[in-house]
Amino acid sequence: MVRAMGKQFWLMKSEPEQFGIADLARVEIEPWTGVRSYFARAHMRAMSVGDAVLFHHSNTTPPGVAGLARVVRTGVVDPTQFDPDSKYYDPKATHDKPIWDCVEVEYVATLPYFVSMDRLRAEPSLADMLVLQRGMRLSVQPVTEAQYEAIVALGHTAPPAPPPKAPRTAKAPKAAKAPKAAKGSKAAKAAKAGRAPSKKPGARPRTKSPAPRRSARRAKR
Repeated sequence: MVRAMGKQFWLMKSEPEQFGIADLARVEIEPWTGVRSYFARAHMRAMSVGDAVLFHHSNTTPPGVAGLARVVRTGVVDPTQFDPDSKYYDPKATHDKPIWDCVEVEYVATLPYFVSMDRLRAEPSLADMLVLQRGMRLSVQPVTEAQYEAIVALGHTAPPAPPPKAPRTAKAPKAAKAPKAAKGSKAAKAAKAGRAPSKKPGARPRTKSPAPRRSARRAKR
């Protein structure tokens, strides 16, 4: 549970193609507009100035924590709800009765090492984090102080090198196939008839040798 009093800790998701940690570093302070979840809105309404934020890159490969921010203003009316050209436009919202509000966050740091979701899952102390729970897609989530500090520590530690790939074993060469006899040849006809072909193509079959002739002396008897 996040502490009810004092500094609180949060994880806030943003797609880097739309607004990433580099963009926050460039503008320094930005309102966290575009949230359209009542649960995420409730979390932002529970924030206080000075709360610490893990800036999480979502909907990218790989997703993970890219940097740090802090809350510098609360109760900010989200102007995108009034803009018909915005994908976050809400026709039910009016300037007199706005529906969506947010907080402003300030850039703190970009982590030296991106902390991917795989690294988060591999850390036993982070097993209970909401962001690691199946089906959890909430864009604003509370984290504990211990979880926050563990992720910051991971962001200052180089990830382990991937294991080396096993070398591929050379395949034994395939035995050469005997050439097929030409269609219509004597060897092919012999194979079809079940006879062994002659050793010499075109050789005449051997006939029996003639019986030896009787000697002249014996013939005179």
